[in-house]
Amino acid sequence: MFTLRVEHPVNDFGAWKAAFDSDPGRRERSGVLNYRVLRPVDDALFVCIDLDFETREAAESFVKIMEPVWRRVEGSVITGPRVRMFDCVEQHAY
Repeated sequence: MFTLRVEHPVNDFGAWKAAFDSDPGRRERSGVLNYRVLRPVDDALFVCIDLDFETREAAESFVKIMEPVWRRVEGSVITGPRVRMFDCVEQHAY
């Protein structure tokens, strides 16, 4: 499994969340298996989104879909999104 982590500051969490919930990248259709929205406990205006994919190619394709979306909202909803890809080496649930 591959996890795509997107991190960025937001100007207004409620406005960002509404935009996220509108699902401009069509997450399920794009191969997202599940996702998590995270915020640092000491910064309500910073967001991390972890999106899980079966393949690296699906994750890379999703980034290509989202890049124009991020450019359109840069400065008004988000600032400077940072994207990193992770390969899950081990996972365990208790």
